[in-house]
Amino acid sequence: MGGFRDGDVPIIVRGDGCYLEDSHGKRYLDALAGLFAVQIGYSYGEEMGEAAAAQMRELPFYTNWSYAHPRAIELAHEIASLTPGDLNRVFFVSGGSEAVESAWKLARQYYAARGEQRLNVALAPTGADAPTRVDEAHAAQGSRRWKAVAHRLAYHGTTLGALSINGIPALRTPFEPLVPDVIHVRNTNRYHRPPEETEEEFTAFLLDELETAIEQAGPETVAMVIFEPVQNAGGSFTPPAGYWRGVREICDRYEILLCADEVITGFGRLGAWFGSELYDIRPDLITCAKGLSSAYAAIGAVVATDRVMEPFLEARSMYTHGITFGGHPVQAAVALKNIEIMKREKIVEHVAETQDDFRATLSQLLELPIVGDVRGTGFFYALELVKDRETRETFTEDECELLLRQFLSPRLFERGLICRADDRGDPVIQISPPLIAAQAEFDEITGVLGDVLAEAWQKVTA
Repeated sequence: MGGFRDGDVPIIVRGDGCYLEDSHGKRYLDALAGLFAVQIGYSYGEEMGEAAAAQMRELPFYTNWSYAHPRAIELAHEIASLTPGDLNRVFFVSGGSEAVESAWKLARQYYAARGEQRLNVALAPTGADAPTRVDEAHAAQGSRRWKAVAHRLAYHGTTLGALSINGIPALRTPFEPLVPDVIHVRNTNRYHRPPEETEEEFTAFLLDELETAIEQAGPETVAMVIFEPVQNAGGSFTPPAGYWRGVREICDRYEILLCADEVITGFGRLGAWFGSELYDIRPDLITCAKGLSSAYAAIGAVVATDRVMEPFLEARSMYTHGITFGGHPVQAAVALKNIEIMKREKIVEHVAETQDDFRATLSQLLELPIVGDVRGTGFFYALELVKDRETRETFTEDECELLLRQFLSPRLFERGLICRADDRGDPVIQISPPLIAAQAEFDEITGVLGDVLAEAWQKVTA
């Protein structure tokens, strides 16, 4: 709260299209889509409200614990129809952090449940040769896996398990000790790699480090590898060619579940319904939230394959986890209406068709000496800021404080542009507008950024 000690918290009172308005009547172009969430923009409140009201009249709430209701069933079917491959088992939660937390718990329990099934078969003999309790305990212990592997600097949420998966030290440190054990490996940021390194060599380097980390951790203890299709924190790190194929092969080799965290990238942000489809990831689990309802309701999900759910179909087996509001009928109704609108308005197709125009417009900013890199895909981009474009030298911590927090963030807000100046890794500006944005918004975003970044360069070189 210290950042607002000497100033007012902006109070946003209404929105339309890609724009917001505060309590003083000032308008802003939301180039961050309400934290990467408002896919359809802000003009569908009446239609969404009608869907919510109709559900309120019919059934305002009932739990999905041991029960079901039509909207949750319909939404699960809709999600399964959009996810790639055989990802068709849906567990509802209230948001992204809960989705990641639930995925890790599911991965942990998957191995326990699978191990118990094998244990029941292995311990079948009776009589004098029957196993003892000690035998059972040792066998069960051998079936347990609990560790997760994630990328450095990656953000996955704020609940304790999701926070443990985070690769951002500043977010982790205040809450340590965290949930054991998470191994963090190098992310796919290529900007600061040796210039002579080829993309193929970079991919091989990353995959070698991943496999080495798994082997050092003990493959028999690793339950899940969880990566975003395109990493958000640090600035829209896209994967090099062959990376996801190699990750899938490593996970198969060591029988580790692969989870694609699509809380941000899911529901059209990259120009496909899911990033897993775009990059042919073939995950065992997907987490999603934000775009599932375009943030018009608090809802998320974990989507699993039949293979992952198979051990839980035994008579005595169950996924020992639940969320009271998971699949809430009103939230589910809103999410169904969101998907209906996205299909009707061809939102995902719009992103696919205009993403090259968006990139080309943003790339004009590479003419500025302070902009070292423009990276991303779909409607999910970042600008990396540098002191020297030739050497790619970055700013010091003190310089980032001056550049990002004391100048860029307030100046962009003053100019009516909402985006994120972030230095959890190297300093970047993140740009991720609603998926309805078009050339007029691309030009406005680029024009304001160009003016403000030119001012910033004058300040840092003065």
